[in-house]
Amino acid sequence: MHTQVFAVHRDSEHRFSKTTVPFIELLKGLGVQGDAHADTTVQHRSRVKANPDQPNLRQVHVISASLLAHVAEQGFSVQPGQLGENITLSDAPGLDWRAMISLPLHTELHFASGAVVQLTGLRNPCVQIDQFEKGLFAAMLDKDAQGQLVRKTGVMGVVLRGGAVQAGDAVHAVLPAEPHQALERV
Repeated sequence: MHTQVFAVHRDSEHRFSKTTVPFIELLKGLGVQGDAHADTTVQHRSRVKANPDQPNLRQVHVISASLLAHVAEQGFSVQPGQLGENITLSDAPGLDWRAMISLPLHTELHFASGAVVQLTGLRNPCVQIDQFEKGLFAAMLDKDAQGQLVRKTGVMGVVLRGGAVQAGDAVHAVLPAEPHQALERV
């Protein structure tokens, strides 16, 4: 499964949206250099309140540009970085938003620079999404054919190997050895 990086984002403050930048530097075991969520322990405010010592499984947030197109079809206007992601991937056959959230746990995203992000789980949408655009929270949730909750807001990961990432960089997904485990919310 191959695609390209569409855009990259970071923010040194804990804000909902992130600023699009020319490149980001992924730091092994930490996340995105200069981003408020970078560290070995959890940095997301709600998670810090629950247990500030838990490992940071949410160092990097990745979504597909196809998710932005999907919500645009529902009448929402969301640009890259506005959902708080660090990396927006280009729309690619076989790696759209549905395929991305269906990847197994420990899938590795290999970037052209040599950087590697290992997927740890699904981003759980929060009510801040409705503060960004009313009704968007509901659009980020769905039910599958078996009635299970589907979280559309992308995947989270940890940095296994550092490196610079920028728009246009090739990226490919490497699946872990079987048996595969489904991504759960982190």
